[in-house]
Amino acid sequence: MKVVAVGGKAFVTGFVLSGVSGEYVSNSSAALERIKALSKDSSVGLIMVSDEVSKPIADQLTALRSKKAIPLIYEVPGPGSKKEKVEYRAMLRAILGV
Repeated sequence: MKVVAVGGKAFVTGFVLSGVSGEYVSNSSAALERIKALSKDSSVGLIMVSDEVSKPIADQLTALRSKKAIPLIYEVPGPGSKKEKVEYRAMLRAILGV
C-alpha cells in the first residue's frame, strides 16, 4: 500500500525526498478534493495531511474517516507549526458517532 503526503510545497517536498509520494495543494478545498480522490484509490493505505490545510476541513476529514477505515487519514504538523495537544478520544468519538 502507498503512502501519500498532501499539503504545501515545503511539507510535501520533505516527504518526497524520503521516497513518499506527494500531492501539492494551495488551499484547503483543493486538499479536500485530492484526499477524496486518493481515498477512492485502493492502493493508497495512508494519507498524511499537513495541519495548515487540514484545520479548515477537519469536520469533512472526520466524516471521511467515519466512512472508510482505509486509507488512514493522518494530520501531521507542517514546517513551523506550533505544538498542539490532540484530543484523540474526542476525535474517536466523532468518527464513531458516539
